[in-house]
Amino acid sequence: MRIKSLLIAIFISAFLLNCTTEKGDYYTPSSENEFEYKIDQFADLKIIRYQIPGWDELTLKEKKLVYYLTQAGLSGRDIMYDQNYRHNLAIRSALENIYTNYTGDRSSDDWMEFETYLKRVWFSNGIHHHYSNDKLKPGFSSDYLSELMEATATELIAEAFEVIFNDKDSKKVNLSKDADNVLLSAVNFYGPDVTSNDVESFYAEVKSPDPTKPLSHGLNSKLVKEDGVLKEITYKSGGLYGEAIDQITKWLSLAVDVAENKPQEDALRLLIEYYNTGDLQTWDDYNVAWTGATDGNIDYINSFIEVYNDPLGYRGSYENIVQINDFDMSRKMSVLSENAQWFEDNSPLIEEHKKKEVVGVTYKTVNVAGESGDASPSTPIGVNLPNANWIRASVGSKSVSLGNIIHAYNNSGSSGRLKEFAHDDKEYDLEIEHGQLGDKLHTALHEVVGHASGQINPGVGTPKETLKNYSSTMEEGRADLIGLYYLYHPKLQELGLVEDWKALGTAAYDGYIRNGLITQLIRLELGADVEESHMRNRQWVSAWAYEKGKPENVIEQVKRDGNTYYNINDYDRLREIFGDLLRETQRIKSEGDFQAAQDLVEGYGVKVDQEIHAEILKRNEQFTGAAYGGFVNPELTPITDSEGNINDIEVRYVNSFEYQMMKYAENYSFLVED
Repeated sequence: MRIKSLLIAIFISAFLLNCTTEKGDYYTPSSENEFEYKIDQFADLKIIRYQIPGWDELTLKEKKLVYYLTQAGLSGRDIMYDQNYRHNLAIRSALENIYTNYTGDRSSDDWMEFETYLKRVWFSNGIHHHYSNDKLKPGFSSDYLSELMEATATELIAEAFEVIFNDKDSKKVNLSKDADNVLLSAVNFYGPDVTSNDVESFYAEVKSPDPTKPLSHGLNSKLVKEDGVLKEITYKSGGLYGEAIDQITKWLSLAVDVAENKPQEDALRLLIEYYNTGDLQTWDDYNVAWTGATDGNIDYINSFIEVYNDPLGYRGSYENIVQINDFDMSRKMSVLSENAQWFEDNSPLIEEHKKKEVVGVTYKTVNVAGESGDASPSTPIGVNLPNANWIRASVGSKSVSLGNIIHAYNNSGSSGRLKEFAHDDKEYDLEIEHGQLGDKLHTALHEVVGHASGQINPGVGTPKETLKNYSSTMEEGRADLIGLYYLYHPKLQELGLVEDWKALGTAAYDGYIRNGLITQLIRLELGADVEESHMRNRQWVSAWAYEKGKPENVIEQVKRDGNTYYNINDYDRLREIFGDLLRETQRIKSEGDFQAAQDLVEGYGVKVDQEIHAEILKRNEQFTGAAYGGFVNPELTPITDSEGNINDIEVRYVNSFEYQMMKYAENYSFLVED
């Protein structure tokens, strides 16, 4: 990787100086209680703003810490693009150059399609859909792109140009059964000739110094073949992505100087050391330190973390989330972590699969102050880390619910789809009254109790070794099932979290089944299989429960006026069914039963009833709302004196998705393809 040319930066700067929206580049709320969340919609996407509650209550030192951490995160933005696909950086740079410099007709249908495609590339951090993993299809011709390139003196190698329009590298992550998932995945974690068997054979020979504390082999590297020999190329300073990593550590070093306390400072220093060395033992040391650093108002997630984009679950995608504690909500929800042992002891798991002691689960509701990489523009609503099972078991974990993100999601749409797909008025009314709290509690139970629960049998390998391409969806389904099992339980009311546990649990069960069997299908093209891990888990959980409950008519498929609905007739029995599936899912993980995982996912989570799918898509045509949402970040702007000292940091809200993306291109483009 090399630093981008000065010429590109000049082009982008010129664009930013001349580019304004009709409302201006920044948005100022009309009052404290009025805020416009949605700012744009295109294709199947909507772009949302979020606020940062409590910002003005932070000290200057705390604001500086947040600012430095967000700058560190944005400095790694290019890494995510390159990880997603080897030509992404070159394609994005070419498209941005056209967008900046084209002086022709910007009102034509072709130009509108070009703008939409560019915004979709920004949203997905590359040319593959952020959720389906399918390659994005441009609404303009290759001839038109050639004309734009000629008009703007834009260069792009032939292979990168052609891949925009051809069928090559059509799937970022291919999880199909009986396929070579590594070879057929376009994600740039492996050399183009590396196979699934190569990966499994390579890591079968890699041993950890302490087998009880297995290192996360492959997490921060690319596996390639050189002269037929497999070799890891590590992400680190002086290694792969080194130019961006050096920028990350520059800002992390500034964060060290304003850390809130010694544990936080120590963790940041270990993270810097990890980036400098690429050493996986240091990564584990960092995660232990980070997990233990629970005091203070500010926290963060940074590095190569989640493995969903690796078909075999080894390699971590770059991400960053900077968080401010929501003290009021954290106090209310802390009862979940305080009672984690009760939830474990009273779960339907086989006794030998239960943890005898659930250690160190901390839960907070936080407000996001900035995101990047795999967490942006599309973002999670809850996170539980670290991912290493042995650290979770012996040290603990941190679980967070992203409160302001959830709030922005909930206030950026309408209830039209709910009215269409709910079975009756009772189901609709319950969702309106209890749905938002039910979603918050499911997220909390999923993250705090779900991911922290259960244990693997002695001698059984990690899920990525045993369950392979099914490990991610199995883990997400297992955590969902923990949440479902306890959402319909009086314990939640006993803990003071709900006023009516049965009404909330009923709404939550209705919503999960409705989403798993109906509404998530609007995200799929007709004829497509379910590929994304979370969509798969919601479908296999819902479909398995539906099938197992058929003899007792627990969940009834209802046909009315040619439309399909699902109505739950027996919520108590459905909870028992969820418990049965949870027990089996944990057994599969604990025993490393690959065949059972494959049977469960392939049997219930992949294939879609085409007749019902066509019906759902037809019914959904009446709604203009987008199927997916993502975010622009608030812009944190230092206010400095004449000597450059920061006296304050101002929060500004952008009015345009493209404005923020082009500004990011100007300020954080540290990598280009060789």
